[in-house]
Amino acid sequence: MPQFAALPTRALLSVAGPEARPFLQGLISNDIEKVAPGRAIHAALLTAQGKYLHDFFIAARGDGALLIDCEAARRDDLRKRLMIYRLRSKATIETLDGWSVFAAWGDGVLETLGLGTEAGAAAPLSGGMAFVDPRLAALGARVLLPNDGTEALTGFTREDASTYDRWRLFHGVADGSRDLEPEKSILLESNFEELNGVDFNKGCYVGQELTARTKYRGLVKKRLVPVDVTGATPEPGTQILLDGKDAGTMRSARDGHGLALLRLDAFDAAEGTLTAGGARLVPRLPGWMRLPEKDAN
Repeated sequence: MPQFAALPTRALLSVAGPEARPFLQGLISNDIEKVAPGRAIHAALLTAQGKYLHDFFIAARGDGALLIDCEAARRDDLRKRLMIYRLRSKATIETLDGWSVFAAWGDGVLETLGLGTEAGAAAPLSGGMAFVDPRLAALGARVLLPNDGTEALTGFTREDASTYDRWRLFHGVADGSRDLEPEKSILLESNFEELNGVDFNKGCYVGQELTARTKYRGLVKKRLVPVDVTGATPEPGTQILLDGKDAGTMRSARDGHGLALLRLDAFDAAEGTLTAGGARLVPRLPGWMRLPEKDAN
């Protein structure tokens, strides 16, 4: 049976107006022209130096407005940054209160929601919308609904957000600023290419130069990777050691699963040799992850 969980750590912005799309196109890492009533995307806003600031999902509402599913605690910061760039663009950027964000996953979830199987596939649902997670279809779907909206999820088993968090960690997918450091993280270290968060064929956007240079010059030396954790769960930011030497940094973790930013040469460490605090870590490379940088070294 499919499951769902409310995500109180998420909130929505609405970007609307005749120039909403060209305005966002010059800012975000993905191609806004991919967004349609039948498709949502994942994208990021970067600093001028190409470092991570925010990531979010963008979906199209029936009235043409673009809904941005972002971190609730950082929504005001994202809106403020977008407003700085708006200048004279004919676009409005408003907080959208009274809506709820849900994750839905498990056996039959996409069919139950009337969605296709492709990452990003979207469809209207009870005055809101549902879409396959644009990063990885195996994660399930995102559901954006006005008010509480749970009647639209009749037939699903309700879980708490921690259950979905374990599911996310098992699949090795980052959760915003819990796993990426604002003004420090690099998209290609953080798996945005494989997880459909960056488009190398679109026009210019803020931070594009570093992102492209990182890709085409093979400059990635670390990657965010899922790890199995044995022992006490390390706090985010805990240094990871390989034979006593720095090998990376721990990110979010729960119940034996976590994410870690690791040097590529630590991926092949013998079992039991990677440690974080009192825990031992074993990297677990998911099927979607590609490591051409490692192969070339």
